[in-house]
Amino acid sequence: MRIDKPRVAPLAESELGDEHRAMLGDRFRSGKILNIFRTLIKAPRAYKAFMWWGGYILSDHNDLPAREREMIILRTGFNWKAGYEWAQHVRIGKDCGLTDEE
Repeated sequence: MRIDKPRVAPLAESELGDEHRAMLGDRFRSGKILNIFRTLIKAPRAYKAFMWWGGYILSDHNDLPAREREMIILRTGFNWKAGYEWAQHVRIGKDCGLTDEE
């Protein structure tokens, strides 16, 4: 399911300007900025919307329990052959109690 290179290249460290860093905020000041965020930041409105939506989906405010949420995300990622989503959410799903068999 993995592709050799991204369809849309994420911004390199040298391409991240002050405006980008301000949008990324404090959460990325001291750690690695994942490629999903380096890619979305190229489209600031998309980045802001994704962060709002993703923050809700992955929060405790979502009505779905975390385990069931991850099952849905993994099934969707599998069906759409979305390697990045699959790789990220296998790890998150295991943290939520999913097993390899599931």
